Amino acid sequence: MAPVPSIFRGHNNDAKENPAMLRGIDPILGPDLLHALRAMGHGDEICIVDANFPSVSNARRLVRVDAADAVRVADAVLSLMPLDTFVDNAAFVMQVVGKPKAAPEIYGLFQNTIDKHEKGFKIARIERFKFYERARTCFAIVTTGERRFYGNLILTKGVIPPTGK
Repeated sequence: MAPVPSIFRGHNNDAKENPAMLRGIDPILGPDLLHALRAMGHGDEICIVDANFPSVSNARRLVRVDAADAVRVADAVLSLMPLDTFVDNAAFVMQVVGKPKAAPEIYGLFQNTIDKHEKGFKIARIERFKFYERARTCFAIVTTGERRFYGNLILTKGVIPPTGK
């Protein structure tokens, strides 16, 4: 085991005793994803994608969460990040190719996850290549271990009002 740097001596560094290491923050949110969420501004978008998505070739910033599926990652992200109320749509999925009205089960799972954290937001569908174009402009792409097809979701960050407002 590597020695503990001096700045951490005297602190509880045993992840077995405290697996989350931070209170109130989902442990699936690692340092890279937390940094991206904190660095994002109002109107910035984050793209949570399945294992088949061409994330490396499309990402400005790439975060990997291979051990979780896209719904689980969306749930963790939405536990901290508000959705944008100043736009018509703050959540987007990729349309099924050749069947734009089709609704894979994962769409409903994404919608349920959004509803758990935010009320009144409906997911919009984007044609495949337009989804890729939009993903390229996202603040970050988060690649997950999601194996279900069309497990891709773009979320637009909103604001947290000042305390007491």
